Amino acid sequence: EVQLVESGGGMVQPGGSLRLSCTASGFTFSNYPMSWVRQAPGKGPERVSSIQIGGGSRYYADSVKGRFTISRDNAKNTLYLQMNTLKPEDTALYYCVRGYGDVWDFKGQGTQVTVSS
Repeated sequence: EVQLVESGGGMVQPGGSLRLSCTASGFTFSNYPMSWVRQAPGKGPERVSSIQIGGGSRYYADSVKGRFTISRDNAKNTLYLQMNTLKPEDTALYYCVRGYGDVWDFKGQGTQVTVSS
């Protein structure tokens, strides 16, 4: 059974940082590209960042470029998202998905990120 479990969300002030983690199980993590997707209240899902199998190719949405960094540790079956200089508009439910681009087949339950003063 494929499982993706996110952690690391929380409430932070504007300008702060958070590091999200996603632990994968039930499949060979190193064989799949992975992505982070977020969804704010009343809005559709937005792909935030993606990373290919070997980590060499990465995608960032324009809204997070230069502030967020995606990485993966295939030995630990874990995907990360380092988020710096957070803004109120980054507030959303963040979840990791198995896939690259706008096509994915499994997603986790999500972790809430709230940026507020």
